[in-house]
Amino acid sequence: MKNDFAVIQTGGKQYKISAGQKIKVEKLGIIEGEAVVFDKVLLKCEGGKVTIGAPYLPGVTVEAKLVKNGHERTKIVFKYHSKTRFRKKKGHRQLYSEAEIVKI
Repeated sequence: MKNDFAVIQTGGKQYKISAGQKIKVEKLGIIEGEAVVFDKVLLKCEGGKVTIGAPYLPGVTVEAKLVKNGHERTKIVFKYHSKTRFRKKKGHRQLYSEAEIVKI
């Protein structure tokens, strides 16, 4: 159904997902085009029936396909202390994996 969704945990973060959706998660370390299985499912809503895990739902998995691996845009990290001439500028590009949800 259209309102079917799940909440999964990966990379220390939680994501609300549904079938056909693309999500950016922390880098998974697998090759593009391969299948990914998320087994840490916290909540599942199917046909208006909500199932909550404690903390995870046993036997429930979410299947996805890895679309691409990449870098986020550069984020500037600037440290500054007033009156001491202390300035430090550094850039950071976070690695990510983009996955398309196939089936819950």
